[in-house]
Amino acid sequence: MKIAKSALIDPERNEAYGIAAIALSFFVFAYSAKFGQISILGYYGVWFLLVLADYRRVLGNYIKYLWIFSFALFCFVSAFWSPAFGTSLRTAIQYMTHIVCALVAMRTISLQTLTRGAIVGVAVVLAYSLLFGNYLYDVIDGSYSFVGAFSSKNQLGFYASLGIFFSYATVMIFGARRLWFAAAGIISLISAYSLLASQSATSVITTVAVVALCIGLQGFMFLAPKNRRFFFAAAVVLAIVAGVAGLQLGAADAVLGVFGKDSTLTGRTYLWQQGIAAAGQNPFLGIGYQGYWVPGFADAERLWDEFFITGRSGFHFHNTYIETMVETGLVGTLLIVTILLTILGSYLKRLLTMGRTPEALLCFGIGTLLLVRSFVEIDIMNPYHVGSFLFYFTAGKLTLPRTAPARAYFDQYLPNPTTMQAS
Repeated sequence: MKIAKSALIDPERNEAYGIAAIALSFFVFAYSAKFGQISILGYYGVWFLLVLADYRRVLGNYIKYLWIFSFALFCFVSAFWSPAFGTSLRTAIQYMTHIVCALVAMRTISLQTLTRGAIVGVAVVLAYSLLFGNYLYDVIDGSYSFVGAFSSKNQLGFYASLGIFFSYATVMIFGARRLWFAAAGIISLISAYSLLASQSATSVITTVAVVALCIGLQGFMFLAPKNRRFFFAAAVVLAIVAGVAGLQLGAADAVLGVFGKDSTLTGRTYLWQQGIAAAGQNPFLGIGYQGYWVPGFADAERLWDEFFITGRSGFHFHNTYIETMVETGLVGTLLIVTILLTILGSYLKRLLTMGRTPEALLCFGIGTLLLVRSFVEIDIMNPYHVGSFLFYFTAGKLTLPRTAPARAYFDQYLPNPTTMQAS
């Protein structure tokens, strides 16, 4: 049977393939450590198959993507001064090919298909965790937590956060009806249960904050573009004032107390101090990508012992900026921060200056979710991770020509602000 190329690479016609490819990718990101190399090959296969179908259309002009690859290229170069050359070089190559897959997906998958594929993928990931998951002792929190089929409750919480966010996006941003409306409702309930079961404060707080922010930005769609910037600036000032007042009144300790944490974030601040001290030894170029957490490295061994990490793997400084400073120094940190700020700034500008842009709202929500988590996790700097895949997917969308936005849920009920202004 001959399959038309459009069913594989045309964003308007490949929804079935796109949903399956995104769902498979999410499952691989979650459990590649369990299923090994065969799962990684499956991930590469679903995206590189599209390159074989039409490499010119699928790959595009990579000169436009140099800023997207900047951090990964520096990671590759840093392998040459890393004390673990083989590990650093191999992981840097994996990271770059992972970005290529994200960019292939970006060029061939619409954001609506991404959203639907994401909720299917999250459903499979959480179902597997609920069926075959277990409880583990969290050395940082000092308690037993449900981690699903992961090794950390924060990863289970992250997928649950994504399930809630993409379910919200499916219904409220892209206006799903019937089957997808029901699917989003069911998956959001499963995600909420998993989020509570994981007891991950990071995931709960970021989920509530990002969904609330997106709902607030949707409210701005009532306004003409020229008025949005004023009200957004006023909202930011009000949020800062409220945040400062909350800190003075002890709101932060109260919120942390709900999750059984204290002001030291149950050991994270000590870990951050150790990371800052390690970064100070190689402040400009770092020790080398993936060159710190290596068996036999004295400081890594000491921290593994202090936090009872017997497996000697899967540990980090729980902060993207500290981790990048340690591994890639100030140069690498500036590169990855530049990409993140470009994503946030570009999509925010579209939201505040253009007509209704559901695609920009979705991408800004993804970027904000990754930004908030970046202070306590390292979602965007490793290969085969759902965070880095979404990070480079949204960055790549900025390189595509702007098209007429898809009809969003709010478009059905709100008057067009441009028309109102003209009348």
